[in-house]
Amino acid sequence: MSFRSVFIAVVIGFSLIVGAFLVNRARPRVETQQPTADFVRASGKCAECHARLQYAVVHEYEMSAHARKGVNCLDCHQPAPGQEKMDHHGFVIAKHLTAGNCRSCHEQEYDEFLRSRHAAPAWAAVHGEQGLTPEEVSFSETYQPGATRRPANILAAHEGVTPIAGGCDQCHSVGKPNDDGTIGTCTACHSRHTSSVELARLPSTCGQCHMGPDHSQMEIYDESKHGIMFAAQRNLLNLKAPPRLLTTRDMWIPTCATCHMSGLNGLKVTHDPSDRLSWFLAAEISTKRPNYARAQAAMRQVCEQCHTAATIDRVYAQAEQQIAATNDRVTHAKEIMAGLQASGARTGPPFSQPIDFLYFDLWHYDARTSKHGAFMGGADFVQWHGNYPMLEKTVELEHMAAELRRQHGGE
Repeated sequence: MSFRSVFIAVVIGFSLIVGAFLVNRARPRVETQQPTADFVRASGKCAECHARLQYAVVHEYEMSAHARKGVNCLDCHQPAPGQEKMDHHGFVIAKHLTAGNCRSCHEQEYDEFLRSRHAAPAWAAVHGEQGLTPEEVSFSETYQPGATRRPANILAAHEGVTPIAGGCDQCHSVGKPNDDGTIGTCTACHSRHTSSVELARLPSTCGQCHMGPDHSQMEIYDESKHGIMFAAQRNLLNLKAPPRLLTTRDMWIPTCATCHMSGLNGLKVTHDPSDRLSWFLAAEISTKRPNYARAQAAMRQVCEQCHTAATIDRVYAQAEQQIAATNDRVTHAKEIMAGLQASGARTGPPFSQPIDFLYFDLWHYDARTSKHGAFMGGADFVQWHGNYPMLEKTVELEHMAAELRRQHGGE
């Protein structure tokens, strides 16, 4: 072989090696790097495929507390009692994951969740008792009287299946009854593969559902001193602290979870966000909850970790005065509606006349907003998004009622 032939062969071979190196370098890191031994033990065979197909899922899991503690994919994806099974490349897994898969390790948290308004009452607020067993309804009513034993929301029937499925159900499915006999899904707050305490502590996670004109907690929080301070100092907080070890050194600025669920400075941890609520603020006419004294004492204990007793007393006193004033406005409007119905001046099914929507907006949007704003430190929501529109709608309601009575009398 001539020198020229040897030289060409060497050049071609070198070029192929360099080309292969450059191609390999351009491949995603997950395709070229081998996982650590700990990661292999945690993820088993699952990561071999899913790292190529859905790398984000594998990476989320890799960062989770489950991965750090050696909980592997099949520990969560194995079928729980009552779940439909399926074959997945030689592995038997659950076809659909529910709270039933989480409760095998987190039974106490699931039991607390079942007593909350996030469970069956959330589903019933749209669909009524549909899909719930009598036992599930009875259990829920024990802890949340009147919240589950109810008909489907009449607005759902008016609006139709598509907007309810794309709108209401996206939040209210947190309490959806599952085929395996469980309620809801933990991933609504914790996400599927990160299973994150930090994510569940973020106000924006709660704000996925607790926002808008009928439950504007997210907007109220953002306006409040708590929300402003959180936005400014979020990077200084320890949002990853274990719930039972959380202190005010970790969270000296509260989020929704801090006040409603966390065990701050040794206080009780709960997965029932209503455990510390003393009033039915979302109701047409707000009344005290059955556990009023105990719940308010529990919430005051949380407040006391940062505030003086005098400040807490003032906030509660002002908020309860706002409840009384709002109840008076709603009662007045409700009596007008009842009088129209009794006299025959208003006929037809609910939400068949403009005055029906006006009254609904008054109590369901404006009154709720004023009450939540009072408890959460949102002055603008007490006044301009609450009391002012209530006053405006009351005047409009009175004029519409007078016109209906005049028309009825004329007939």
